[in-house]
Amino acid sequence: MLEYLRIRNLALIEDMELEFAPGMNVLTGETGAGKSFVLKALGFLLGDRLSADMVRGDAERAQVEALFSLPEGDLILRRELVGETGRSRLYINDALRSQESLRDLRPRLVMHTSQHAQQKLLQPAFQAALLEQGMDCGDLAARREELLTALRENAAQRAALLERQSGLAEKRELLEMQQQEIDKVAPEEGEEERLEELRGRVRSMEHLRENYGLALALLHGEDQQEGLVDQLGRLEKLLRVMGRDDASLEADTDAVAALRQQLAHLGGRLRRPPALPDMDDIPDMDHVEERLFALAQLKRRLHRTLPQILSLRGEIAENLSFLDVCALDLSRLDKEAAALKEELAAVTARMAPARRAAAAATVAALEGELRRLGFSEAVRVIPEFTPYEIWPGVSDERGRILWAPNPGQPPQPLDRIASGGELSRFLLALAGVRHDDEGATFIFDEVDAGVGGLTLNKLAEKLSALAAERQLLLITHWPQLAARARKHFRIVKIVRDGATYTLCAPLDKAERHNELARMAGGGPQGEALALGLEKEFP
Repeated sequence: MLEYLRIRNLALIEDMELEFAPGMNVLTGETGAGKSFVLKALGFLLGDRLSADMVRGDAERAQVEALFSLPEGDLILRRELVGETGRSRLYINDALRSQESLRDLRPRLVMHTSQHAQQKLLQPAFQAALLEQGMDCGDLAARREELLTALRENAAQRAALLERQSGLAEKRELLEMQQQEIDKVAPEEGEEERLEELRGRVRSMEHLRENYGLALALLHGEDQQEGLVDQLGRLEKLLRVMGRDDASLEADTDAVAALRQQLAHLGGRLRRPPALPDMDDIPDMDHVEERLFALAQLKRRLHRTLPQILSLRGEIAENLSFLDVCALDLSRLDKEAAALKEELAAVTARMAPARRAAAAATVAALEGELRRLGFSEAVRVIPEFTPYEIWPGVSDERGRILWAPNPGQPPQPLDRIASGGELSRFLLALAGVRHDDEGATFIFDEVDAGVGGLTLNKLAEKLSALAAERQLLLITHWPQLAARARKHFRIVKIVRDGATYTLCAPLDKAERHNELARMAGGGPQGEALALGLEKEFP
Protein backbone atom coordinates (compact mmCIF):
# COMPACT_ATOMS: atom_id res chain seq x y z
CA MET A 1 0.00 0.00 0.00
CA LEU A 2 1.17 3.53 -0.81
CA GLU A 3 1.16 5.45 2.49
CA TYR A 4 3.06 8.65 1.72
CA LEU A 5 4.14 10.60 -1.37
CA ARG A 6 6.22 13.78 -1.49
CA ILE A 7 6.98 15.73 -4.68
CA ARG A 8 9.39 18.66 -4.80
CA ASN A 9 10.33 21.04 -7.63
CA LEU A 10 8.67 19.02 -10.37
CA ALA A 11 6.96 21.03 -13.11
CA LEU A 12 4.43 23.29 -11.32
CA ILE A 13 4.76 21.45 -8.02
CA GLU A 14 7.03 23.18 -5.52
CA ASP A 15 6.56 20.96 -2.47
CA MET A 16 3.61 18.58 -2.14
CA GLU A 17 3.02 15.98 0.55
CA LEU A 18 0.21 13.42 0.33
CA GLU A 19 -0.73 10.81 2.93
CA PHE A 20 -3.04 8.16 1.51
CA ALA A 21 -5.53 5.95 3.27
CA PRO A 22 -6.45 2.30 2.65
CA GLY A 23 -9.31 1.78 0.20
CA MET A 24 -10.32 4.50 -2.24
CA ASN A 25 -8.40 7.79 -2.49
CA VAL A 26 -9.60 10.34 -5.06
CA LEU A 27 -7.90 13.35 -6.62
CA THR A 28 -10.18 15.96 -8.15
CA GLY A 29 -9.81 19.42 -9.58
CA GLU A 30 -10.44 21.52 -12.65
CA THR A 31 -9.10 20.36 -15.99
CA GLY A 32 -5.50 21.47 -16.29
CA ALA A 33 -4.97 21.89 -12.56
CA GLY A 34 -2.19 19.29 -12.59
CA LYS A 35 -3.83 16.05 -11.45
CA SER A 36 -1.87 14.00 -13.96
CA PHE A 37 1.38 15.52 -12.69
CA VAL A 38 0.90 13.60 -9.47
CA LEU A 39 0.68 10.31 -11.36
CA LYS A 40 3.54 11.36 -13.62
CA ALA A 41 5.67 11.96 -10.54
CA LEU A 42 4.76 8.54 -9.17
CA GLY A 43 5.57 6.98 -12.54
CA PHE A 44 8.96 8.73 -12.51
CA LEU A 45 9.68 7.35 -9.06
CA LEU A 46 8.94 3.85 -10.37
CA GLY A 47 11.17 4.05 -13.43
CA ASP A 48 9.54 6.26 -16.07
CA ARG A 49 11.71 8.86 -17.78
CA LEU A 50 11.29 12.59 -17.43
CA SER A 51 13.16 15.28 -19.35
CA ALA A 52 15.31 17.85 -17.57
CA ASP A 53 12.84 20.65 -18.37
CA MET A 54 10.41 19.07 -15.87
CA VAL A 55 12.60 20.49 -13.06
CA ARG A 56 11.28 23.86 -11.84
CA GLY A 57 13.31 26.72 -13.24
CA ASP A 58 14.34 28.02 -9.82
CA ALA A 59 15.57 24.63 -8.57
CA GLU A 60 18.64 22.48 -9.21
CA ARG A 61 16.81 19.17 -9.03
CA ALA A 62 13.40 17.59 -8.63
CA GLN A 63 12.75 14.90 -6.06
CA VAL A 64 9.98 12.34 -5.59
CA GLU A 65 9.81 10.22 -2.45
CA ALA A 66 7.31 7.57 -1.34
CA LEU A 67 6.70 5.17 1.52
CA PHE A 68 5.13 1.80 0.69
CA SER A 69 3.89 -0.64 3.29
CA LEU A 70 4.64 -4.24 2.26
CA PRO A 71 4.11 -7.54 4.09
CA GLU A 72 7.85 -7.79 4.77
CA GLY A 73 8.08 -4.21 6.05
CA ASP A 74 8.21 -0.58 4.93
CA LEU A 75 9.90 0.38 1.67
CA ILE A 76 11.17 3.91 1.02
CA LEU A 77 11.86 4.99 -2.56
CA ARG A 78 13.46 8.27 -3.57
CA ARG A 79 14.42 9.43 -7.03
CA GLU A 80 16.05 12.70 -8.02
CA LEU A 81 16.19 14.41 -11.43
CA VAL A 82 19.11 16.82 -11.99
CA GLY A 83 18.03 19.85 -14.02
CA GLU A 84 21.46 20.58 -15.53
CA THR A 85 22.20 17.11 -16.90
CA GLY A 86 18.81 15.38 -16.99
CA ARG A 87 20.33 12.40 -15.15
CA SER A 88 18.50 10.75 -12.28
CA ARG A 89 19.48 8.86 -9.14
CA LEU A 90 17.42 6.20 -7.39
CA TYR A 91 17.57 5.38 -3.69
CA ILE A 92 15.89 2.36 -2.12
CA ASN A 93 15.79 2.56 1.67
CA ASP A 94 18.44 5.33 1.43
CA ALA A 95 20.83 3.11 -0.57
CA LEU A 96 21.80 4.20 -4.07
CA ARG A 97 20.55 1.61 -6.56
CA SER A 98 20.33 1.12 -10.32
CA GLN A 99 17.13 1.63 -12.31
CA GLU A 100 17.09 -2.10 -13.05
CA SER A 101 16.23 -2.66 -9.39
CA LEU A 102 12.69 -1.43 -10.11
CA ARG A 103 11.95 -3.90 -12.90
CA ASP A 104 10.71 -6.68 -10.61
CA LEU A 105 9.68 -4.36 -7.78
CA ARG A 106 7.24 -2.11 -9.67
CA PRO A 107 4.43 -4.68 -10.25
CA ARG A 108 4.32 -5.30 -6.50
CA LEU A 109 3.78 -1.60 -5.79
CA VAL A 110 1.33 -0.16 -8.33
CA MET A 111 -0.88 -1.24 -11.20
CA HIS A 112 -1.85 1.51 -13.64
CA THR A 113 -5.28 1.58 -15.24
CA SER A 114 -5.11 4.71 -17.36
CA GLN A 115 -5.38 5.91 -20.95
CA HIS A 116 -1.84 4.59 -21.38
CA ALA A 117 -3.05 1.25 -20.08
CA GLN A 118 -5.82 1.32 -22.69
CA GLN A 119 -3.18 1.43 -25.40
CA LYS A 120 -1.35 -1.42 -23.69
CA LEU A 121 -4.56 -3.42 -23.60
CA LEU A 122 -4.78 -3.19 -27.38
CA GLN A 123 -1.30 -4.67 -27.85
CA PRO A 124 -1.32 -8.31 -29.05
CA ALA A 125 1.49 -9.31 -26.69
CA PHE A 126 -0.43 -8.02 -23.66
CA GLN A 127 -3.59 -9.84 -24.70
CA ALA A 128 -1.63 -13.06 -25.27
CA ALA A 129 -0.06 -12.84 -21.81
CA LEU A 130 -3.48 -12.08 -20.28
CA LEU A 131 -5.02 -15.19 -21.80
CA GLU A 132 -2.14 -17.32 -20.52
CA GLN A 133 -2.34 -16.14 -16.90
CA GLY A 134 -3.04 -18.99 -14.55
CA MET A 135 -2.06 -21.52 -17.21
CA ASP A 136 -1.53 -24.87 -15.48
CA CYS A 137 1.22 -26.52 -17.48
CA GLY A 138 3.86 -27.17 -14.84
CA ASP A 139 7.33 -26.31 -16.07
CA LEU A 140 6.44 -26.52 -19.75
CA ALA A 141 6.60 -22.75 -20.34
CA ALA A 142 10.05 -22.55 -18.77
CA ARG A 143 11.15 -25.60 -20.75
CA ARG A 144 9.93 -23.99 -23.98
CA GLU A 145 12.13 -20.95 -23.30
CA GLU A 146 15.07 -23.20 -22.45
CA LEU A 147 14.65 -25.08 -25.72
CA LEU A 148 14.37 -21.86 -27.71
CA THR A 149 17.52 -20.56 -26.04
CA ALA A 150 19.33 -23.82 -26.81
CA LEU A 151 18.21 -23.65 -30.45
CA ARG A 152 19.43 -20.07 -30.76
CA GLU A 153 22.79 -21.04 -29.30
CA ASN A 154 22.95 -24.04 -31.63
CA ALA A 155 22.17 -21.84 -34.63
CA ALA A 156 24.77 -19.30 -33.55
CA GLN A 157 27.42 -22.03 -33.25
CA ARG A 158 26.50 -23.43 -36.65
CA ALA A 159 26.62 -20.00 -38.27
CA ALA A 160 30.02 -19.33 -36.69
CA LEU A 161 31.34 -22.69 -37.94
CA LEU A 162 30.07 -22.04 -41.46
CA GLU A 163 31.51 -18.54 -41.51
CA ARG A 164 34.90 -19.76 -40.33
CA GLN A 165 34.79 -22.71 -42.70
CA SER A 166 34.01 -20.46 -45.63
CA GLY A 167 36.86 -18.08 -44.84
CA LEU A 168 39.42 -20.84 -44.24
CA ALA A 169 38.43 -22.93 -47.25
CA GLU A 170 39.45 -20.08 -49.55
CA LYS A 171 42.85 -19.89 -47.84
CA ARG A 172 43.50 -23.61 -47.53
CA GLU A 173 46.03 -23.73 -50.37
CA LEU A 174 47.95 -20.81 -48.89
CA LEU A 175 47.86 -22.38 -45.43
CA GLU A 176 49.19 -25.68 -46.71
CA MET A 177 51.97 -23.90 -48.65
CA GLN A 178 52.97 -21.94 -45.55
CA GLN A 179 52.89 -25.12 -43.50
CA GLN A 180 55.22 -26.86 -45.98
CA GLU A 181 57.69 -23.97 -45.91
CA ILE A 182 57.71 -23.92 -42.12
CA ASP A 183 58.01 -27.72 -41.84
CA LYS A 184 60.86 -27.70 -44.37
CA VAL A 185 62.92 -25.40 -42.16
CA ALA A 186 61.41 -26.78 -38.92
CA PRO A 187 62.37 -23.88 -36.67
CA GLU A 188 62.50 -24.43 -32.94
CA GLU A 189 61.58 -22.05 -30.18
CA GLY A 190 64.61 -19.89 -29.25
CA GLU A 191 66.72 -21.55 -31.94
CA GLU A 192 67.73 -18.34 -33.68
CA GLU A 193 68.86 -16.74 -30.42
CA ARG A 194 70.89 -19.82 -29.47
CA LEU A 195 72.62 -19.93 -32.86
CA GLU A 196 73.35 -16.20 -32.78
CA GLU A 197 74.85 -16.55 -29.31
CA LEU A 198 76.92 -19.56 -30.40
CA ARG A 199 78.23 -17.75 -33.47
CA GLY A 200 79.16 -14.76 -31.38
CA ARG A 201 81.04 -16.89 -28.86
CA VAL A 202 82.91 -18.77 -31.60
CA ARG A 203 83.86 -15.52 -33.28
CA SER A 204 85.02 -14.13 -29.95
CA MET A 205 87.16 -17.23 -29.38
CA GLU A 206 88.69 -17.00 -32.86
CA HIS A 207 89.43 -13.32 -32.33
CA LEU A 208 91.09 -14.12 -28.99
CA ARG A 209 93.27 -16.79 -30.58
CA GLU A 210 94.30 -14.39 -33.32
CA ASN A 211 95.34 -11.88 -30.66
CA TYR A 212 97.37 -14.58 -28.85
CA GLY A 213 99.28 -15.16 -32.10
CA LEU A 214 99.85 -11.44 -32.69
CA ALA A 215 101.13 -10.98 -29.17
CA LEU A 216 103.47 -14.01 -29.57
CA ALA A 217 104.76 -12.61 -32.86
CA LEU A 218 105.51 -9.26 -31.21
CA LEU A 219 107.48 -10.99 -28.47
CA HIS A 220 109.51 -13.41 -30.62
CA GLY A 221 109.24 -11.92 -34.10
CA GLU A 222 108.21 -13.40 -37.41
CA ASP A 223 109.39 -13.45 -41.03
CA GLN A 224 113.09 -13.32 -39.89
CA GLN A 225 112.44 -10.16 -37.88
CA GLU A 226 113.57 -9.83 -34.29
CA GLY A 227 110.93 -9.90 -31.63
CA LEU A 228 110.72 -7.78 -28.52
CA VAL A 229 112.44 -10.47 -26.35
CA ASP A 230 115.46 -10.67 -28.69
CA GLN A 231 115.73 -6.89 -28.86
CA LEU A 232 115.61 -6.66 -25.06
CA GLY A 233 118.37 -9.33 -24.93
CA ARG A 234 120.57 -7.25 -27.18
CA LEU A 235 119.76 -4.13 -25.09
CA GLU A 236 120.68 -6.01 -21.92
CA LYS A 237 124.06 -7.05 -23.33
CA LEU A 238 124.77 -3.52 -24.50
CA LEU A 239 123.93 -2.04 -21.10
CA ARG A 240 126.20 -4.52 -19.32
CA VAL A 241 129.09 -3.50 -21.59
CA MET A 242 128.29 0.16 -20.93
CA GLY A 243 128.06 -0.54 -17.24
CA ARG A 244 131.74 -1.41 -17.06
CA ASP A 245 132.41 2.28 -17.57
CA ASP A 246 129.23 3.73 -16.00
CA ALA A 247 128.20 2.12 -12.75
CA SER A 248 124.94 4.10 -12.72
CA LEU A 249 123.52 1.81 -15.46
CA GLU A 250 123.60 -1.26 -13.29
CA ALA A 251 120.07 -0.83 -11.94
CA ASP A 252 118.66 -0.14 -15.40
CA THR A 253 120.44 -3.20 -16.76
CA ASP A 254 118.84 -5.35 -14.07
CA ALA A 255 115.42 -3.87 -14.86
CA VAL A 256 115.78 -4.69 -18.57
CA ALA A 257 116.93 -8.17 -17.69
CA ALA A 258 113.91 -8.67 -15.41
CA LEU A 259 111.55 -7.38 -18.12
CA ARG A 260 113.05 -9.72 -20.69
CA GLN A 261 112.60 -12.68 -18.38
CA GLN A 262 108.95 -11.65 -17.65
CA LEU A 263 108.20 -11.31 -21.38
CA ALA A 264 109.89 -14.68 -22.05
CA HIS A 265 107.59 -16.20 -19.41
CA LEU A 266 104.60 -14.44 -21.05
CA GLY A 267 105.57 -15.92 -24.40
CA GLY A 268 105.38 -19.38 -22.86
CA ARG A 269 101.88 -18.66 -21.65
CA LEU A 270 100.80 -17.28 -25.05
CA ARG A 271 101.88 -20.57 -26.65
CA ARG A 272 99.31 -22.37 -24.43
CA PRO A 273 95.98 -20.44 -24.73
CA PRO A 274 93.42 -21.49 -22.04
CA ALA A 275 90.34 -23.54 -22.97
CA LEU A 276 87.11 -21.40 -22.81
CA PRO A 277 84.14 -22.74 -20.81
CA ASP A 278 81.44 -24.67 -22.75
CA MET A 279 83.41 -24.45 -25.98
CA ASP A 280 85.02 -27.88 -25.95
CA ASP A 281 82.51 -29.23 -28.48
CA ILE A 282 82.33 -26.55 -31.13
CA PRO A 283 79.75 -27.45 -33.83
CA ASP A 284 80.29 -27.18 -37.51
CA MET A 285 80.12 -23.43 -38.05
CA ASP A 286 79.23 -23.93 -41.70
CA HIS A 287 76.08 -25.73 -40.51
CA VAL A 288 75.36 -22.90 -38.05
CA GLU A 289 75.64 -20.31 -40.80
CA GLU A 290 73.48 -22.38 -43.12
CA ARG A 291 70.85 -22.74 -40.40
CA LEU A 292 70.80 -19.01 -39.64
CA PHE A 293 70.52 -18.27 -43.36
CA ALA A 294 67.57 -20.68 -43.71
CA LEU A 295 65.79 -19.04 -40.77
CA ALA A 296 66.41 -15.57 -42.21
CA GLN A 297 65.02 -16.66 -45.59
CA LEU A 298 61.93 -18.13 -43.91
CA LYS A 299 61.31 -14.84 -42.04
CA ARG A 300 61.70 -12.88 -45.26
CA ARG A 301 59.28 -15.07 -47.22
CA LEU A 302 56.60 -15.06 -44.51
CA HIS A 303 57.19 -11.44 -43.42
CA ARG A 304 57.19 -12.48 -39.77
CA THR A 305 59.58 -12.82 -36.89
CA LEU A 306 60.54 -16.30 -35.76
CA PRO A 307 58.22 -16.23 -32.71
CA GLN A 308 55.39 -15.12 -35.02
CA ILE A 309 56.23 -17.98 -37.41
CA LEU A 310 56.09 -20.48 -34.56
CA SER A 311 52.71 -19.05 -33.55
CA LEU A 312 51.58 -19.17 -37.19
CA ARG A 313 52.57 -22.84 -37.36
CA GLY A 314 50.21 -23.58 -34.47
CA GLU A 315 47.40 -21.52 -36.02
CA ILE A 316 47.82 -23.23 -39.39
CA ALA A 317 47.72 -26.66 -37.77
CA GLU A 318 44.62 -25.70 -35.81
CA ASN A 319 42.85 -24.22 -38.86
CA LEU A 320 43.64 -27.20 -41.09
CA SER A 321 42.48 -29.54 -38.33
CA PHE A 322 39.29 -27.48 -38.02
CA LEU A 323 38.62 -27.82 -41.74
CA ASP A 324 39.09 -31.57 -41.46
CA VAL A 325 36.63 -31.99 -38.56
CA CYS A 326 34.20 -29.15 -39.36
CA ALA A 327 31.85 -31.42 -41.26
CA LEU A 328 31.59 -33.68 -38.20
CA ASP A 329 30.83 -30.69 -35.94
CA LEU A 330 28.14 -29.47 -38.33
CA SER A 331 26.59 -32.90 -38.43
CA ARG A 332 26.58 -33.05 -34.63
CA LEU A 333 24.91 -29.62 -34.39
CA ASP A 334 22.30 -30.62 -36.95
CA LYS A 335 21.43 -33.72 -34.89
CA GLU A 336 21.21 -31.62 -31.73
CA ALA A 337 18.96 -29.08 -33.47
CA ALA A 338 16.68 -31.82 -34.77
CA ALA A 339 16.30 -33.29 -31.27
CA LEU A 340 15.63 -29.85 -29.75
CA LYS A 341 13.04 -29.02 -32.42
CA GLU A 342 11.30 -32.33 -31.85
CA GLU A 343 11.11 -31.71 -28.10
CA LEU A 344 10.00 -28.09 -28.65
CA ALA A 345 7.17 -29.24 -30.90
CA ALA A 346 6.08 -31.73 -28.25
CA VAL A 347 6.18 -29.07 -25.52
CA THR A 348 4.10 -26.57 -27.52
CA ALA A 349 1.59 -29.30 -28.33
CA ARG A 350 1.20 -30.08 -24.62
CA MET A 351 0.87 -26.37 -23.73
CA ALA A 352 -1.97 -25.68 -26.16
CA PRO A 353 -4.78 -27.36 -24.14
CA ALA A 354 -3.59 -25.69 -20.91
CA ARG A 355 -3.47 -22.30 -22.64
CA ARG A 356 -6.99 -22.70 -24.02
CA ALA A 357 -8.32 -23.81 -20.64
CA ALA A 358 -6.71 -20.81 -18.92
CA ALA A 359 -8.07 -18.48 -21.60
CA ALA A 360 -11.57 -19.90 -21.22
CA ALA A 361 -11.48 -19.29 -17.46
CA THR A 362 -10.15 -15.74 -17.93
CA VAL A 363 -12.73 -14.69 -20.52
CA ALA A 364 -15.55 -16.23 -18.48
CA ALA A 365 -14.47 -14.15 -15.48
CA LEU A 366 -14.16 -11.08 -17.70
CA GLU A 367 -17.66 -11.54 -19.05
CA GLY A 368 -19.02 -11.69 -15.52
CA GLU A 369 -17.18 -8.49 -14.52
CA LEU A 370 -18.34 -6.69 -17.69
CA ARG A 371 -21.99 -7.57 -17.01
CA ARG A 372 -21.65 -6.12 -13.52
CA LEU A 373 -20.27 -2.93 -15.13
CA GLY A 374 -23.37 -2.34 -17.24
CA PHE A 375 -22.75 -4.36 -20.36
CA SER A 376 -25.43 -6.54 -21.87
CA GLU A 377 -26.04 -9.97 -20.41
CA ALA A 378 -25.19 -11.21 -23.88
CA VAL A 379 -21.70 -9.66 -23.86
CA ARG A 380 -19.15 -12.11 -25.12
CA VAL A 381 -15.36 -12.21 -24.81
CA ILE A 382 -13.80 -14.72 -27.19
CA PRO A 383 -10.19 -15.87 -27.21
CA GLU A 384 -8.88 -16.35 -30.73
CA PHE A 385 -5.76 -18.40 -31.32
CA THR A 386 -3.63 -18.16 -34.43
CA PRO A 387 -0.55 -20.26 -35.19
CA TYR A 388 2.82 -18.60 -35.57
CA GLU A 389 6.27 -20.00 -36.14
CA ILE A 390 8.45 -19.75 -33.03
CA TRP A 391 11.27 -21.60 -34.78
CA PRO A 392 11.64 -22.75 -38.39
CA GLY A 393 9.51 -25.86 -38.62
CA VAL A 394 7.96 -25.45 -35.15
CA SER A 395 4.70 -23.58 -34.54
CA ASP A 396 2.94 -22.39 -31.43
CA GLU A 397 -0.25 -20.39 -31.06
CA ARG A 398 -0.79 -16.83 -29.91
CA GLY A 399 -4.03 -15.67 -28.39
CA ARG A 400 -5.83 -12.38 -28.76
CA ILE A 401 -9.12 -11.06 -27.44
CA LEU A 402 -12.23 -10.62 -29.54
CA TRP A 403 -15.43 -9.34 -28.07
CA ALA A 404 -19.02 -8.59 -28.91
CA PRO A 405 -20.40 -6.08 -26.38
CA ASN A 406 -23.88 -6.03 -27.89
CA PRO A 407 -26.31 -8.79 -28.95
CA GLY A 408 -26.14 -9.72 -32.61
CA GLN A 409 -22.76 -8.04 -33.03
CA PRO A 410 -20.06 -10.27 -34.56
CA PRO A 411 -16.91 -10.64 -32.46
CA GLN A 412 -14.15 -8.21 -33.43
CA PRO A 413 -10.80 -7.07 -32.01
CA LEU A 414 -10.95 -4.54 -29.19
CA ASP A 415 -9.22 -1.80 -31.17
CA ARG A 416 -11.87 -1.90 -33.91
CA ILE A 417 -15.08 -1.50 -31.97
CA ALA A 418 -14.29 -0.47 -28.37
CA SER A 419 -14.93 3.16 -27.46
CA GLY A 420 -12.91 4.98 -24.81
CA GLY A 421 -15.59 4.40 -22.21
CA GLU A 422 -15.85 0.73 -23.05
CA LEU A 423 -12.09 0.33 -22.78
CA SER A 424 -12.19 2.07 -19.40
CA ARG A 425 -14.75 -0.41 -18.10
CA PHE A 426 -12.87 -3.28 -19.72
CA LEU A 427 -9.77 -2.24 -17.80
CA LEU A 428 -11.71 -2.09 -14.57
CA ALA A 429 -13.12 -5.55 -15.24
CA LEU A 430 -9.61 -6.71 -15.98
CA ALA A 431 -8.44 -5.39 -12.61
CA GLY A 432 -10.81 -7.85 -10.97
CA VAL A 433 -9.51 -10.92 -12.78
CA ARG A 434 -5.78 -10.29 -13.20
CA HIS A 435 -3.53 -12.32 -10.96
CA ASP A 436 -1.36 -9.44 -9.81
CA ASP A 437 0.27 -8.87 -6.47
CA GLU A 438 -2.49 -8.34 -3.95
CA GLY A 439 -0.59 -5.58 -2.16
CA ALA A 440 -0.23 -3.38 -5.23
CA THR A 441 -2.07 -0.08 -5.37
CA PHE A 442 -4.45 0.31 -8.30
CA ILE A 443 -4.19 3.69 -10.04
CA PHE A 444 -7.19 4.75 -12.15
CA ASP A 445 -6.60 7.85 -14.29
CA GLU A 446 -10.04 8.96 -15.51
CA VAL A 447 -11.28 5.39 -15.86
CA ASP A 448 -14.74 6.98 -15.97
CA ALA A 449 -14.02 8.77 -19.26
CA GLY A 450 -16.94 8.39 -21.66
CA VAL A 451 -19.14 6.80 -18.99
CA GLY A 452 -22.38 8.21 -17.60
CA GLY A 453 -25.90 7.39 -16.42
CA LEU A 454 -26.63 3.99 -14.97
CA THR A 455 -23.30 2.69 -16.20
CA LEU A 456 -21.54 5.25 -14.02
CA ASN A 457 -23.36 3.88 -10.97
CA LYS A 458 -22.28 0.34 -11.81
CA LEU A 459 -18.74 1.56 -12.34
CA ALA A 460 -18.83 3.24 -8.94
CA GLU A 461 -20.15 0.08 -7.29
CA LYS A 462 -17.36 -1.95 -8.86
CA LEU A 463 -14.73 0.54 -7.68
CA SER A 464 -16.21 0.47 -4.17
CA ALA A 465 -16.12 -3.32 -4.10
CA LEU A 466 -12.53 -3.29 -5.32
CA ALA A 467 -11.59 -0.66 -2.73
CA ALA A 468 -12.76 -3.03 0.00
CA GLU A 469 -9.91 -5.33 -0.97
CA ARG A 470 -7.27 -3.05 -2.47
CA GLN A 471 -5.98 0.47 -2.16
CA LEU A 472 -7.16 2.66 -5.05
CA LEU A 473 -5.86 6.00 -6.27
CA LEU A 474 -8.51 7.51 -8.53
CA ILE A 475 -8.54 10.67 -10.65
CA THR A 476 -12.11 11.54 -11.55
CA HIS A 477 -14.42 14.36 -12.63
CA TRP A 478 -17.56 12.61 -11.38
CA PRO A 479 -18.95 13.45 -7.92
CA GLN A 480 -20.71 10.06 -7.84
CA LEU A 481 -17.26 8.43 -7.68
CA ALA A 482 -15.56 11.02 -5.47
CA ALA A 483 -18.30 10.72 -2.84
CA ARG A 484 -17.38 7.10 -2.20
CA ALA A 485 -13.75 7.89 -1.37
CA ARG A 486 -12.29 7.31 2.03
CA LYS A 487 -9.92 10.24 1.48
CA HIS A 488 -10.49 13.12 -0.93
CA PHE A 489 -7.72 15.39 -2.28
CA ARG A 490 -8.28 18.56 -4.31
CA ILE A 491 -5.69 19.84 -6.77
CA VAL A 492 -5.65 23.51 -7.68
CA LYS A 493 -3.43 25.80 -9.69
CA ILE A 494 -2.52 29.22 -8.29
CA VAL A 495 -0.34 32.16 -9.33
CA ARG A 496 1.86 33.72 -6.64
CA ASP A 497 4.37 36.52 -7.23
CA GLY A 498 4.18 35.94 -10.96
CA ALA A 499 4.87 32.18 -10.69
CA THR A 500 2.40 29.32 -11.18
CA TYR A 501 2.08 26.53 -8.62
CA THR A 502 0.07 23.32 -8.35
CA LEU A 503 -1.18 22.57 -4.85
CA CYS A 504 -2.87 19.50 -3.43
CA ALA A 505 -4.47 19.08 -0.02
CA PRO A 506 -6.85 16.64 1.70
CA LEU A 507 -10.38 17.98 2.23
CA ASP A 508 -12.29 18.18 5.45
CA LYS A 509 -16.04 17.61 5.54
CA ALA A 510 -17.01 21.16 4.56
CA GLU A 511 -14.36 21.42 1.85
CA ARG A 512 -15.41 18.07 0.47
CA HIS A 513 -19.04 19.23 0.28
CA ASN A 514 -17.99 22.31 -1.69
CA GLU A 515 -15.86 20.24 -4.06
CA LEU A 516 -18.66 17.74 -4.71
CA ALA A 517 -21.04 20.61 -5.40
CA ARG A 518 -18.54 22.12 -7.83
CA MET A 519 -18.10 18.79 -9.59
CA ALA A 520 -21.89 18.46 -9.85
CA GLY A 521 -22.14 21.77 -11.72
CA GLY A 522 -22.50 24.22 -8.82
CA GLY A 523 -25.59 26.24 -7.93
CA PRO A 524 -28.66 24.77 -6.29
CA GLN A 525 -28.52 21.67 -8.44
CA GLY A 526 -24.92 20.99 -7.46
CA GLU A 527 -25.68 21.60 -3.79
CA ALA A 528 -28.60 19.22 -3.94
CA LEU A 529 -26.57 16.48 -5.58
CA ALA A 530 -23.73 16.95 -3.09
CA LEU A 531 -26.14 16.67 -0.16
CA GLY A 532 -27.72 13.58 -1.63
CA LEU A 533 -24.34 11.92 -2.11
CA GLU A 534 -23.23 12.80 1.40
CA LYS A 535 -26.35 11.18 2.84
CA GLU A 536 -25.83 8.07 0.73
CA PHE A 537 -22.11 7.85 1.45
CA PRO A 538 -21.56 9.56 4.82
